[in-house]
Amino acid sequence: MKNAPDGVIDQLVVMGATGDLATRHLLPALALLLRERRLPSELRVLGVGRKPLTDKTYRKLGARALAEHAPGINVSDRAALVRRMGYLHADLRQRPDLRAVVGVRPVIAYLALPPSEYPRAVQALRAGGLAPGSRIVVEKPFGEDLESARELSRLLHAVCPERDVFRVDHFLHHQTVQDLLALRLANPFLESLWNREHIERVEITWEETAGAAGRVGYYDGVGALRDMVQSHLLQIVALIAMDIPAGFEERSLRDAKAAALRRVHALTTHQVATRTARGRYTAGSLRGQPRRGYLQELGVDAARGTETYAYLRLTVDDPNWSGVPFVLRTGKALGRPRRRISLFLRTTPRGVLSAAPAVLSFDMGPDRVTFDLAGAGSNGLPAVAPFRFETSRPSQPLPASARLLEDVMAGNPTLAVRDDEVEESWRIVDSVLAGWRAGVPPLQDYPAGSAGPDLPVE
Repeated sequence: MKNAPDGVIDQLVVMGATGDLATRHLLPALALLLRERRLPSELRVLGVGRKPLTDKTYRKLGARALAEHAPGINVSDRAALVRRMGYLHADLRQRPDLRAVVGVRPVIAYLALPPSEYPRAVQALRAGGLAPGSRIVVEKPFGEDLESARELSRLLHAVCPERDVFRVDHFLHHQTVQDLLALRLANPFLESLWNREHIERVEITWEETAGAAGRVGYYDGVGALRDMVQSHLLQIVALIAMDIPAGFEERSLRDAKAAALRRVHALTTHQVATRTARGRYTAGSLRGQPRRGYLQELGVDAARGTETYAYLRLTVDDPNWSGVPFVLRTGKALGRPRRRISLFLRTTPRGVLSAAPAVLSFDMGPDRVTFDLAGAGSNGLPAVAPFRFETSRPSQPLPASARLLEDVMAGNPTLAVRDDEVEESWRIVDSVLAGWRAGVPPLQDYPAGSAGPDLPVE
């Protein structure tokens, strides 16, 4: 292999190379970057996995994965990526010797593994003598509670500095979330509206029609709260509730997000009982088709009491946001998909004819930003029908998975999640988990294809 130019990392080490994350998401994202000529020409991909494959058989596996999951990329570009691929058979459970892989030049080590394997992988990288300047990429969930997250950070910091740890959150690279961030940072006039005087409530919703089938091995030990709220949805809360950072660079933005999360109020047991809800889908139907319940999914352990729906109403201890509820909802096997961030503006004062409240919405399926304002009716007075502004894009942006990889390869951690952000998120979620372990509120059943469980009255 030809040496890369100084400062350029020329090897991406994919640990867990034959798993779902690597084959369905990581390889297609790399192929897309190669097609767009945005993949470094020196970069090679080394898969590390438990299966006893050769370079040749791994390349065949990669070619099949790309044909299935990246059919829109032409055959020549897919083949060009496959030619860059190699394989190392290494079982993390047997203390593999990775010195030949990681001990010579800096590498990017992507942990495309189940979260339970992260500690073993980091220890193997450390034992192999990970070269200075290497980067480690970790998917969510980062830990299962505050203490385990801190312990994983301690392991990582023994191998490389925090700046080279990429705790990646695909939500932060989603086009609509970046629209939210850009809207705040590029339009200072919005700051006059971005507070409790003008915003009545904030709602962040990620509801899916899909159930947990195919992901039970991961999901049943995690649940909706850890899977979606601790990582994705609380990051959105941080972007909305943060003060405008001094600049759009790594330290300023991550300082602002961490400070916002520190101000999110951890719930007491009484507040968990009155401001949260959890549910689990039972058998039902969607668009006339029968759907089985969560407990009927293969591999589910009923004793775990895993929730497939989570609702939280949080507050931020900040004068700018005093009294403004941040409502978070996420669930599976629901009647319709909703993936939206909505800021509801306060209605007009008494004495003025009220119309529909203005709503600034960021939809993540499909990607669009809308601003619904009251328009003039036929009599010239404010009408209930909204006057809508909507985004229009001349071209399709790169998907989040490809943008994320670009940042990792460029060594840009701005949109990676820093250790203190993770700890503050777990502080908030741990307070909810403590109440749920105490049985409040009870776990509700809701039929698949419905709107979900009953929610607290706001």
